[in-house]
Amino acid sequence: MQRSLSIFLGACLIAFGLLVMGTNLGLPMLGVHVHWWEAWRFWPMVILGLGAFLTGLPLLFPRHRGMGILFIPAIPILTNGGILFLASLFDAWNAWTWLWPMEVLSVAAGFLAAALYTRASWLAIPAILIGANGLVLAFCNTTGLWNWWTVLWTIEPLSLGLCILLIWTKARSTALLVLGLLFCGFAMLAAAGMSTILFSTYRLFSLVWPLSLILVGGFVLLLGMGRHPSQPAQPTTPNNGA
Repeated sequence: MQRSLSIFLGACLIAFGLLVMGTNLGLPMLGVHVHWWEAWRFWPMVILGLGAFLTGLPLLFPRHRGMGILFIPAIPILTNGGILFLASLFDAWNAWTWLWPMEVLSVAAGFLAAALYTRASWLAIPAILIGANGLVLAFCNTTGLWNWWTVLWTIEPLSLGLCILLIWTKARSTALLVLGLLFCGFAMLAAAGMSTILFSTYRLFSLVWPLSLILVGGFVLLLGMGRHPSQPAQPTTPNNGA
């Protein structure tokens, strides 16, 4: 463990030195001059270092799968530190107005990374729920089409239904199957109803039709993933009792 920590700390120091060197030499080439009395602008590197430390710990100890849970706070800390570093270095604090959905997506990415590393499928549930909301928020924030939220809010019951169907592939419970399909069906009906407020009949059809295909295809895929191949019957040997 001491050897791994020494390697990790040494790599962090080297990375920090390279970053400082690149900042001192590269930024002037881009026309950005940061004087020594403006070194306070680099304070977000403390947050970046903390995020890198938490991210590196599970990678240093691959046998301890439980440490993958550190990805959940590590990735959001890295994302937050990166945005703060960009805003502080270039004095572009208005960047938060169009980068803030990355915070939501980074939380989903943290849960997804933890699910893959720890091999705990239940961690994929918050990843799907938070990630779906993050994608909708990023779309609305980038395009300015916040009125589309009238329809896009249905991504929440749809993602919840997909999570329940994901659990059903493991538990094989009829109640979970029915509940998941109900949430997905409600989401599609709500999307169809809300679409009439914003879109014409043609656009409504063009929205609902591919969503129906996606839902049916996803359900068929889940059925295939949850079905176990049948094994041939083992031949029985006669029991010659004494």
